[in-house]
Amino acid sequence: MKLYNTLTGQLDPVTSDDGVFRMYVCGVTPYATTHLGHAFTYICFDVLERYLEYKGYETLTVQNVTDIDDDILRKANEEGIPWDELGKRETDKFIKDIKALNIRMPDHFPYATQEVPQIIDMVRGLLDKGYAYEVEGNVYYDIKKDSEFAHHLVDMPYEQLLATANERGNFPDDEKKRDPLDFVLWQAAQPGEPTWASPWGEGRPGWHIECSAMSMHYLGPKIDVHAGGSDLIFPHHSCEIAQSERYSGEAPFVRYWFHIAMVRMDGEKMSKSLGNMVFVRDLLKQHAADAIRLYLLSHHYRDPWSVDSRDEEIAQATERLRRIQAALEAASGDGEPLDVSTYEQAFVAAMDDDLHTGQAIAQLDALATAIIDVTGERDLHQAQTTLRTLCDVVGLSPAN
Repeated sequence: MKLYNTLTGQLDPVTSDDGVFRMYVCGVTPYATTHLGHAFTYICFDVLERYLEYKGYETLTVQNVTDIDDDILRKANEEGIPWDELGKRETDKFIKDIKALNIRMPDHFPYATQEVPQIIDMVRGLLDKGYAYEVEGNVYYDIKKDSEFAHHLVDMPYEQLLATANERGNFPDDEKKRDPLDFVLWQAAQPGEPTWASPWGEGRPGWHIECSAMSMHYLGPKIDVHAGGSDLIFPHHSCEIAQSERYSGEAPFVRYWFHIAMVRMDGEKMSKSLGNMVFVRDLLKQHAADAIRLYLLSHHYRDPWSVDSRDEEIAQATERLRRIQAALEAASGDGEPLDVSTYEQAFVAAMDDDLHTGQAIAQLDALATAIIDVTGERDLHQAQTTLRTLCDVVGLSPAN
């Protein structure tokens, strides 16, 4: 199998030294869940995990919940409810939605607010090593002490880095920082905000440090796969690399960076900040979960796509699902067993080639049609077992 690796900018052979893939995917900030962009990211990650297991590997997965964040505090204030009540409500919705789509829960599902001790230890370590500095209860990562900062995943001049970071919640005009690109590891308490005790006073974690601390806590200092939306490449994932490798002294922090493309609506990235979202729970009222899953997986994980033609595409996915279900229920005959090895080989070839789920699903469709065409004539038992196995690889529930 080969997978596109953002770290190297090419298709890399996927290997494991010990047969276990340690995998982390950036989770939601629970204040408006679950839209199709979320679903696409976690379904692609889910299929990668399933396919690695199909290939004979073990997996160990972590997905975080950023349950304290500026957006959560803002949304809670707008609704007039406690911030943690909002976070629990939206996280519960998210879990319900992903389970409905047959996305497996990770082995570890940590909440940022539960990991503060690990975060504080990491911030302290970066301070001790000289890669961070403290000003009035705020702790910042000092990018000028790190000659490799932002050179791993992106190739942009300083001005473009600064503009991109500003779009992702950085505050370049913070006069406490030595450099506008320095990012906060620990932020001092603000009036009316929830806080935690730290060596630098009451405050709360910065955004980037949370994922590094949780990844290291559950998976160790070096992992195999780190996934997330392509909009996280910079600054979030670049900052993760910097702080993680400087803290642990080990590199690379991640062997394969698996980035999923943005889902668009009316030409714009689907996002909570823009409010142009299609929610999973609304689609589930009209369509089968497996049809939605087939619809999402018909798109390659690295290709940005639009939901504008979703009704037509979900209708096509629903018809495919009908054929697969019919094939799994087809009556076997007494004739020669139906040989479907060519379909299985083509399915594997598609998945081995950078996880081309659209091509793999087309082979499932062709396999189902071949079974239906000889219903009651040929022995279908092995063919149906193969179809069921491959359905499970892409997470379709008829396989269960």
